[in-house]
Amino acid sequence: MILAIANQKGGVGKTTTAVNLAASLAEKGRRVLLADLDPQANATSGLGAVPGDPDLGDYLLADAELDDVRLPLQDLGFDLVPAGERLLELVAAPPDPAAARRLSALAKGYDYVILDTPPSVGPLSLLALFAAQGVVVPLQTEYYALEGLAQLLRTLDEVRLRQNPRLRLLGILLTMYDRRTVLARQVMAEVKKHFGGKVFEAVIPRSVRLAEAPSFGLPVVHYAPGSPASWAYHAFAREVIRRVETA
Repeated sequence: MILAIANQKGGVGKTTTAVNLAASLAEKGRRVLLADLDPQANATSGLGAVPGDPDLGDYLLADAELDDVRLPLQDLGFDLVPAGERLLELVAAPPDPAAARRLSALAKGYDYVILDTPPSVGPLSLLALFAAQGVVVPLQTEYYALEGLAQLLRTLDEVRLRQNPRLRLLGILLTMYDRRTVLARQVMAEVKKHFGGKVFEAVIPRSVRLAEAPSFGLPVVHYAPGSPASWAYHAFAREVIRRVETA
């Protein structure tokens, strides 16, 4: 199963979700590959890796094979294909069907491929949607949370119609939740009212541990395994497994 973690807004917990979903699924015995499609390389650096040479861009441009770019993160239990400068070559052109096919081919040998996408609906995000079977949309429980979501959902519909009929919205994940604020509770209620069962039951809290973890090169599920944020990501991963493996 190829899952794209996507939201055209930045700062919603997209990379944090990609990294911790990969780590949690791996802890649950799944074979997992995390592919960093964002030229900013936040997932790569947040796992203590160096943006690659070669990198995911080399693989997508057919200048390298998967074994050339894959980094086994043995302590974390999953593999990483790092971002790097060559991804920028794919930003400057329309999505390449051949690159999308190579992205789809990453699924061979894995139970889950997690795609961390850039905070925009550009060529790299579209490549992810062309290759993915499911999309997870992290949504922060803050003002303007729903801004841009309608456009993203229209993009998913268009990609499904024109390019990738397998694509489906796996669910919306509420992030950065602070139960002490009225606004967060209101946003949660509004999202659940509009999207119902598409909203994951797990909710990711605003957390100092979550913010600290990348500076140590670790997902929070390894950095602070007893923290509420870690528990929330494990609960989210269990929901993903249920939605994917019992569908």
